[in-house]
Amino acid sequence: MCKLRPLILLFLLYSVALVSAQGSTNRTSSWQTFSGNAPLVIAHGGFSGLFPDSSSVAYNLALITSLPNVVLWCDVQLTKDGAGICFPDIKLDNASDVSNVFDSKKNNYLVNGKRLDGWFSIDFTLTDLANVALTQGVYSRSTRFDGNLFLILTVQEMVKQLSPPGLWLNIQHDAFYTQHNLSMRNFVLSVSKSVIVNYISSPEVAFLNGIAPRFKATKTKLIFRFLEKDVTEPTMNKTYGSLLNNLTFIKTFASGILVPKGYVWPVDELSYLLPHTSVVQDAHKEGLEVFASEFANDIPFSYNYSYDPKAEVLNFIDNGDFSVDGVLTDFPITPSAAIDCFAHIGKTAKGQAKPLVISNNGASGDYPSCTNLAYTQAISDGADVLDCNVQMTMDGIPICLTSANLIDSTKVAQSPFSNLTTKIPDIQQGNGIFTFNLTWKDIQTLKQLFRNPNAKNDGNLVSLSEFLGIAKEANSLSGVLISIENAVYLVKVGLSVTDAVIDVLSKAGYDNGTAPKVMIRSTDSAVLKEFKDKKNYELVYRVDETIRDAPDATIEDIKAFANSIVINKESIYPVNNAYIVRATDIVSRLQSNGLPVYVELFDNEFVSQAWDFFSDATVEINSYVMGAGIDGVITSFPKTAASYKKNRCLKVKDSPAYMSPVEPGSLMQVITREYLPPALAPYPLLTESDVVQPPLPEVTPSPPASSTSGGSAAPSPTAPSGQPKIAICIFLSVLAVSLVTILLL
Repeated sequence: MCKLRPLILLFLLYSVALVSAQGSTNRTSSWQTFSGNAPLVIAHGGFSGLFPDSSSVAYNLALITSLPNVVLWCDVQLTKDGAGICFPDIKLDNASDVSNVFDSKKNNYLVNGKRLDGWFSIDFTLTDLANVALTQGVYSRSTRFDGNLFLILTVQEMVKQLSPPGLWLNIQHDAFYTQHNLSMRNFVLSVSKSVIVNYISSPEVAFLNGIAPRFKATKTKLIFRFLEKDVTEPTMNKTYGSLLNNLTFIKTFASGILVPKGYVWPVDELSYLLPHTSVVQDAHKEGLEVFASEFANDIPFSYNYSYDPKAEVLNFIDNGDFSVDGVLTDFPITPSAAIDCFAHIGKTAKGQAKPLVISNNGASGDYPSCTNLAYTQAISDGADVLDCNVQMTMDGIPICLTSANLIDSTKVAQSPFSNLTTKIPDIQQGNGIFTFNLTWKDIQTLKQLFRNPNAKNDGNLVSLSEFLGIAKEANSLSGVLISIENAVYLVKVGLSVTDAVIDVLSKAGYDNGTAPKVMIRSTDSAVLKEFKDKKNYELVYRVDETIRDAPDATIEDIKAFANSIVINKESIYPVNNAYIVRATDIVSRLQSNGLPVYVELFDNEFVSQAWDFFSDATVEINSYVMGAGIDGVITSFPKTAASYKKNRCLKVKDSPAYMSPVEPGSLMQVITREYLPPALAPYPLLTESDVVQPPLPEVTPSPPASSTSGGSAAPSPTAPSGQPKIAICIFLSVLAVSLVTILLL
């Protein structure tokens, strides 16, 4: 077996860990934990959200990206010769290549009353397992690191290699091992003589009762682990739900409890939060600490958190009523940042100036896009700039909508207007139902698409005039962003979108300097030139393709008609199969030429992020702000970005590792050659011909395009790639999860 690469990685990780350890900046005394101290971060198998559970690299990454007192969790399994190994499951084939190494040693055993097939540790000696490598055991996570041949570690090896600040041993199946003449009790008592064990947990009452006398005079804490409420505890034949009602009994052999997070904050069948239970307060009254489990950034959780894993952690540690004493997580970077940087920050706290938080169709992650509720929520969430993508109706009314194609954001295809399908190559490839083929009254009858099921019928679409009224009443806003596209085609159907916008802005009082600042955004330089005489307007050029750079001549052309620029995330950090490849210098080049850089699109859903960002929207935002130095973020979840600006870790001289930007391309370096994705082709340059457009034609009134399935075959405008532009609405992009500040720092 090749062991060289894992050893090199460990060396690099260890080197980083030496310079990454930081003390907590959150020394508040207002924690509502049992001890009054900050909650613990317990790294479940290390950083198992990214690397194979219980691997040396997963444990090392947890040490690097977590609070200094992070506790490393080890699920203990026993081998045939009684060695204790750290492995996430009683079945080895769930997270290793054992089935390839020992294809004939599959077996069948009764475990807690259920018959299981697989490869079990009790059938192998420790020597046998020296040839077995750990793999990613969660199918939805990346398997590209499996080629590193990470070895299975014994408890003693893990401690010797890592010297963890805290060690948690979880004993899940003592009864099973006892049935096969292996003593988990003897192992735990023996190992505790050679290594410091801070916590021992088990869901089996008999096991904890049996070892309790031996640990009474030690600092090791025994924790009773609750499983789901309807599951029966094997030694007492009572459900865990019933045992929860007898915490006084639990206190006789344990100093704390570990519960699934639903015990604390239950959710309904639609994944919305119900009122919290009293389990934390009740346990604290009995003298028991409470630890919550099942925290993972890449597993769906309550909609109440707007897909933000940091918000979920904060609800368990900083809700005003109680705090759990620790969280068990696959992504320790998230609770580390929540505890140290975000907890106990008042609602009135002021954030730093950058990045400018620009909404994307309002708070469209929480309410249907471009509705009055999406906009008012964005204001409440702390957006600096409110946006409106202007579309024109058949009766000449400018409205706010995601795109001209109603199919992108409404259920028009299931409405009486479904027969209005037409193809307009000037706007997009493929058929659509367009706003300029319906009246404003018709459009207002359509149901909206949504991300948040409870809000599917909430809010009303608004006209540009109504949007400006909402923005004008919000004292917290610094500006409005008005986006204009398809101006050339609209002229063909007798509609001047630029004239309509200028007229509505003027009537709404946005020309007198008392209203929020106006920003006009477009991919068409001719549109921006129509507003050139509006000296108090900021003209924003949007690059609608992924680029690798822009020559000086192109930048000079942009400066002739724009004051700032919007580019997408991958133009800064190119991504290949959801892994960041490298960093470009496009941001610094644009800024050095006097163009502020706003970046799109930031979404909280983990599938929209590269693996390098650990399925955490805050990690992603921080990496673009602190790493690339961008000026603004365009986001469907302005609350997350606004919260980021207030975190206390931005004010410290040396940022802790969990609030440091990721190193672009570092994660790719951990992938072995045979697991690497195909090389990424270079993105195109943004050329002068891409940005300079002819003036807009004069409007000559004519009827809108007929409602047919056909359409003119006019050529589409050419993009930097040399291919026709496609206005396709993509809900989410790459699959994601992670960071690796590992091979860099």
